[in-house]
Amino acid sequence: MDRKELAAQTFGAGFNCAQAVFSAFCDEVGIDRETALKIASGFGSGVRKGEVCGAASGAVMVLGLRYGYSENDGNVKKNMFSKAATFMDRFQETQGSYLCKEILQCDVSTEEGKRYALENHLFETTCRTAVDNAVEILEDLLK
Repeated sequence: MDRKELAAQTFGAGFNCAQAVFSAFCDEVGIDRETALKIASGFGSGVRKGEVCGAASGAVMVLGLRYGYSENDGNVKKNMFSKAATFMDRFQETQGSYLCKEILQCDVSTEEGKRYALENHLFETTCRTAVDNAVEILEDLLK
């Protein structure tokens, strides 16, 4: 199973978009699946507030584990910031935004917005597309 299929399966099993993307790369970044799912669990639906899409957040977490820094090294910082910015730019190009409430055209942090998203199957369609796109962009950046 490839990463895109794994992310789709995880998302389809009821995990959020951040968990789906982040956990699809746990072997790539050296953490176990359970830890990946736990770390990303609060990032879905734009950190529950309709802000930065969880799929994008999950991808940036992967980039952080792969290219991030733990010491103040200017070159490593610059590379990490460049990777994150490139991801976010490309994600915005594919989704029209990197903000959950703009992508879904509703605010899922409200009951009205959540109801709208459910009634219009946005989690199964729009969010699933965001997960797929995040995985594709991330795979390309990790090459």
